[in-house]
Amino acid sequence: MLFDILLVAAAGVMCAALRTFRHPAVFRLGTLGLVATSFLAGWLLGGSLMTGAIFASTWFLMPWLEILTRVRRMRLPVERSVSACPPPSRVTFPSLGDLSDEMEAGGFDHAEDVCWTHEDTKHFYRLYLNRERNTIGAISLVEQPEMAFYYISFRTRSCEGRLATTWNYPFSFGLHPFPGSRVQRLDGGESIRQMMDRHGEFVGAEFGPHGCAVTDTSPSEELQQDLRGQLNHNIACGILCREGDQMIRYTARGMFFLWFQFLRDFVRFS
Repeated sequence: MLFDILLVAAAGVMCAALRTFRHPAVFRLGTLGLVATSFLAGWLLGGSLMTGAIFASTWFLMPWLEILTRVRRMRLPVERSVSACPPPSRVTFPSLGDLSDEMEAGGFDHAEDVCWTHEDTKHFYRLYLNRERNTIGAISLVEQPEMAFYYISFRTRSCEGRLATTWNYPFSFGLHPFPGSRVQRLDGGESIRQMMDRHGEFVGAEFGPHGCAVTDTSPSEELQQDLRGQLNHNIACGILCREGDQMIRYTARGMFFLWFQFLRDFVRFS
């Protein structure tokens, strides 16, 4: 029994280590290994192949625990109105100053600080504008009762109205992108300068060298329009539905969408 426990532990550590490599094939090998290790644990320690299959399936069924206990009861406002607000304190967001310096060193001008709030959730945006690239940058902080996290994003719109976004949002995104929107998600290991370069390559591939639109719309107005358009699109395609006049919730289809988003993130690199 002790040998079996050490074997399972060693396999788990090795697979977790493989998922830290910045190579898609190695990362996915580590993911497959975690599922196989779970099967091995159930088989060797539980004494049957059925137990092994149950252990392995937990990787794919675990998200339903949160979906059924939290997401199913969650209600969100239809209108996410952003408004000017003071930045978070240094205690709440100690990295904001350094991230702001990096953004400004990359040629972005600070435009405004805005946020939207709902009950115990607050989403803060420090918005930047690079007129030479016609790109909006943002440092975003999400504060929830159980956790807080930040991410960086860059958004560029084409002359035809399409939107290209590069960001390092750390979780599966819970909404379907609206038509004409393309998203490049990075794994969080890049600096702001590297993200800017990757975004420039992404925009060039999507829109061509002269395809970026010049707009007089303020970054907060454009953010507000995109938030509204994304919610309306997800209501139209059945991911969300209205609950009264002011609130929305996930539908059964939306819950399965969240589950598939988790599975995609589990098996893919970045």
